[in-house]
Amino acid sequence: MSDINEISSELNWYVAHTYSGYENKVKANLEKIVDNRGLRHMICDVRIPVETVTEDAGKDDSGNAITKEVENKIFPSYVLVKMIMTDETWHIVRNIRGVTGFVGPGSKPVPLTDEEVASIGVEIRVITLDYDTGDSVTVSSGPLKGYIGTVQEISPDKKKIKVLVSMFGRETPVELDSDIVDKN
Repeated sequence: MSDINEISSELNWYVAHTYSGYENKVKANLEKIVDNRGLRHMICDVRIPVETVTEDAGKDDSGNAITKEVENKIFPSYVLVKMIMTDETWHIVRNIRGVTGFVGPGSKPVPLTDEEVASIGVEIRVITLDYDTGDSVTVSSGPLKGYIGTVQEISPDKKKIKVLVSMFGRETPVELDSDIVDKN
């Protein structure tokens, strides 16, 4: 484990594999150890991705349908840990009862990419745009780099925008990622 310090000196999300049904125990034990040792700056978050599902729970005495909300683990047997990977933090997580190891080749944990974190929904990033509908923008990258257009529509999640770009002498609506345009 001597080259673990070379992996990262910044906070990243890592995936720890656990025995089935031990996810909550691992999370609770890890949080307790982090608090007791004052390591919140090294291991700052532990999550078990869950989704809430409404299930049919039968009928009551009057014959009315009963539903209940149940939390299902999205990735059973896995716990997500946001941490700075060092020998010390690796040993702390790895030696929690119920943890079988980190996801990665051999004993080298591999951090999740920003795209993976976003797709799992672990961290919700608030996107702020410095332009609005009707503003003039310039495309800063991609095949339309340098084109100037007018923002026609912004998606509710602010990840995509529709821009009217002048191409071949006519206004053409183009859908773009919101982070590849700059306000004029």
